[in-house]
Amino acid sequence: MNDPPANPAGADRRPREGAAAVEFEALADDAWLLRLGERIDDALNARVHALAARVRAPAPPWLRDLVPAYASLAVFFDPARTDAATVRDWLLQRCGESADGGDIAAEGTARVVEIPVAYGGEFGPDLDEAASQLGLTAPQLVERHSGGDYRVAMIGFAPGFPYLSGLDPALALPRLASPRTQVAAGSVAIGGAQTGIYPRPGPGGWRLLGRTPLRLFDARREAPSLLQPGDRVRLRAIGADEFHALSDPARATPA
Repeated sequence: MNDPPANPAGADRRPREGAAAVEFEALADDAWLLRLGERIDDALNARVHALAARVRAPAPPWLRDLVPAYASLAVFFDPARTDAATVRDWLLQRCGESADGGDIAAEGTARVVEIPVAYGGEFGPDLDEAASQLGLTAPQLVERHSGGDYRVAMIGFAPGFPYLSGLDPALALPRLASPRTQVAAGSVAIGGAQTGIYPRPGPGGWRLLGRTPLRLFDARREAPSLLQPGDRVRLRAIGADEFHALSDPARATPA
């Protein structure tokens, strides 16, 4: 498993001048990609999730899957039930009545999930160095990082890996010059201007601040991924004893 990019390909590019609010691109015979922009931006990502909710709510029988990203939404449909042109026309109406996509406002109430995190020591080997680079003490970094208002901008890189927007810009950190060959499952890290959580063991180059005992991805669960795009995430700092008490069974607390 390779390390997740600090900025997914194309996500930090500025939108082309005069670009339409929503651009359609055929991914395959059974999928459309709806582009709302080409940058990492919380307001833009909120529009992506609002559009996903607007597409999902009517539960059209041809809809197979929705995959939100930072600035785009992939819509997969059943070609045995409908055709690409019909789906495009239907999606245009969900975007707005005009061909340029209209105005998609954020809507709905996001689920809130609490993620307990044990910071520092064996759980977060980069905490002290990261704090020093930022001109903070380790407790100050823990307080500021755990106090953030995060949103699952997208799931990517690996099954269940959440890219969390909402990191305090002052806490942004570059990736390690030499990635680790092994990162523990549940590791909570900073990569560039984002926070993420490694769902399974593997190599990685993000700065490890702590670890959660929760299992972010389990194929045996009805919903394998603990976090879903659009979820709000609250990090709660815990100690080693609580970490081990929560390790089995893994669980989270939606609010």
